[in-house]
Amino acid sequence: MTSNARGALAAAIIGSATVFLDGTIVNVALPRIGATLPAVAIGVLEGQIYVVAGYTATLAAFLLLAGALGDQYGRRRVFLAGLVLFGLTSLACGLAPSLDVLAIARLLQGVAGALLVPGSLAIITALFEGPERARAFGIWASATSAVAVLGPPIGGALVEVFGWRSIFLLNAPLIAVGVVLTLRYVPALHPAAIRSRFDWAGALVAAVAVGGLAFGAIRGQQVNWSEPAPVVTLGVGVVALISFPILMLRRRDPLVPLSLFRNRTFSAINLATLLIYAGLYVLLYVQNLFLQGVLGYSPIGAALIGLPTGLALAFLSAWAGTMAGRFGARRFLVGGPLIMAVGTLWWLRVPADSTPWVARLDVPASFVPPLAALIDPLPATLLFGIGIALVVAPLTSTLMSSVPDGRAGLASAINNALSRVGQPLASAAIFILITDRFYASLADRVPGLDPGAAALRSAVEPLNAPGAMVDVAITEAARFASAESFQVTVLVVAGLLVAGAFVSWIGLRPASSATPEVGH
Repeated sequence: MTSNARGALAAAIIGSATVFLDGTIVNVALPRIGATLPAVAIGVLEGQIYVVAGYTATLAAFLLLAGALGDQYGRRRVFLAGLVLFGLTSLACGLAPSLDVLAIARLLQGVAGALLVPGSLAIITALFEGPERARAFGIWASATSAVAVLGPPIGGALVEVFGWRSIFLLNAPLIAVGVVLTLRYVPALHPAAIRSRFDWAGALVAAVAVGGLAFGAIRGQQVNWSEPAPVVTLGVGVVALISFPILMLRRRDPLVPLSLFRNRTFSAINLATLLIYAGLYVLLYVQNLFLQGVLGYSPIGAALIGLPTGLALAFLSAWAGTMAGRFGARRFLVGGPLIMAVGTLWWLRVPADSTPWVARLDVPASFVPPLAALIDPLPATLLFGIGIALVVAPLTSTLMSSVPDGRAGLASAINNALSRVGQPLASAAIFILITDRFYASLADRVPGLDPGAAALRSAVEPLNAPGAMVDVAITEAARFASAESFQVTVLVVAGLLVAGAFVSWIGLRPASSATPEVGH
């Protein structure tokens, strides 16, 4: 591999790794963000969900369109634009004066991320051939796996020592290196000679559908449906959702060709992806809110508890892919989500007064976990990690083998988008269930308390520690009410995972069965 090739590969890795990192590392910082950043027009939990789900919503909505932009106008040009925009939006996140501004900055950061993910893969594809391409993708996969494993613990340390803003500001020097490497080592990759029309209307309708449904439901629940805006937004989202498949049938160059879904395997894999990854992403951030905001874990302690999930994914994924190739993917895509569901349900036995792991860099002895951490949350994250490790590689290989080679890029982009679009929709439903259960439980535990009072909802929010001025009895009741609302999340996530396993069981034919080719 030449020095130019190494430089281009490093640029591609930086571009995609920062996007993946910002999708996971922020989970560790959510409790600190909610505790230290003022919320002006939104609630704390509401804003925390926007910070996580808003990023993935815009990333998913613009992923397909961003890939087409690179093909049309040049991959290097679009990749550079994505790097610069991602750097600027990262600075906006790190310097945000309020939770409201941070939520908006994260929406824009998701758009920038959408320019980087397909661009990084396209650069590798264009610059490498044969065995060198396979090696380049292997290096890229190893680097992204390392980010998945090491990102949360490093993020926990950054939050503990430098504060939550550091996880966003750290992107600036990384992006600067990426820009220099791209300008120096990535050649001008010319756009395709034949240009199809952009389906701007399809992209807009998709974004409105996801955003309208998610924001309408979350905001409506936050204000007890006392304002007309959430109802109108929800209605617009429903109309956009219904209109999307109709629009796809009528467009000459649709954003999502519905002909792909005539293939039963392709349809089953994508529906399973939607369900499994919706549960995965929701649990990852709600789990961190529960560990830190309710149990009292430090950011480092919460990150270390989640480490087995990343380790299992890094060390078992290749083995699972090999075994799926030998024995068929169906048993892995059924068994994997079921193991994830068992790990998720393990959280039901974690009590609200479980001893927290308060690991701190300045106290080496604090890195020895308490017994409660080993028997309560650790088995849950380990089982969950084993389950997801059994899913990722078999799911990808089954997806790519279900479509002709000429549609492989589009099929991958659709699946990638669906893996992210489920989170904001599931988050909206989870937010409604969490807040309902939390305030009902709080009212049961504190006689005479009005759960609908605006002052109470402003001072005491689910999965977040109440302020110092809140009455001690309410603070203690809030801790147990938050634990109960977290259990509701656990049940919903487990249901999504079981549903994903069921779809794979029903929808995937045995390996010996023929899969009909998708029409062009």
